[in-house]
Amino acid sequence: MGARVAWIFSGGDPPSPSAIAGLPVPDMIVAADSGVEHALALGCSVDVVVGDLDSADPAALDAAVTAGANLERHPVAKEATDLELAFVTARVHGCGQVVVIGGHGGRLDHLLGNALLLASPDFADLQVEARMGEADVVVVHDAAELHGRVGDVCSLVPVGGPAAGVRTRGLRFPLHGEVLHPGSTRGVSNELLEPVAHVALEHGVLLAVLPNARKAS
Repeated sequence: MGARVAWIFSGGDPPSPSAIAGLPVPDMIVAADSGVEHALALGCSVDVVVGDLDSADPAALDAAVTAGANLERHPVAKEATDLELAFVTARVHGCGQVVVIGGHGGRLDHLLGNALLLASPDFADLQVEARMGEADVVVVHDAAELHGRVGDVCSLVPVGGPAAGVRTRGLRFPLHGEVLHPGSTRGVSNELLEPVAHVALEHGVLLAVLPNARKAS
């Protein structure tokens, strides 16, 4: 049996229906504050809404609670973002796989914080991916598959330190045990040669980003 799956709806710009297409069926759905509006707009039934709830539409909160959602309200003066709190909630409920939906657009600091949170060592025990705008993001701790269309751009971005022993298969510019350093553009703008590519590494963390994964052809 595979890991329990949590979908986490984040704030930011509303995700399109393509954001949830093809995803594994969730065992639970968590909304981070105003992410509850995005979840309901896509017809998703929310199990938990978490955060300080300072930006969520009260009508959306009422609708979610009426449909059976639990509220986990935190003080505004907290030491974690609503999205980080949603990760904790998913793990507390036994989920080992997390898919973040949304989290793009709006403030640049929020976007950077959301992207870096995906690769946080605090959640290294989770399988993490995200659907952010037209982009798909996969966190690679040891090995991962990247799904897309032949010709799709793919960038490998090291986070938190060097990514060592990086090996790829199915990318136009293969890596054979290289080290990718933070701040280097060595892994930027590669390209899928096959619908499924493979990335593995011996040490470190990568964000594998397909920026146009769901852009119309």
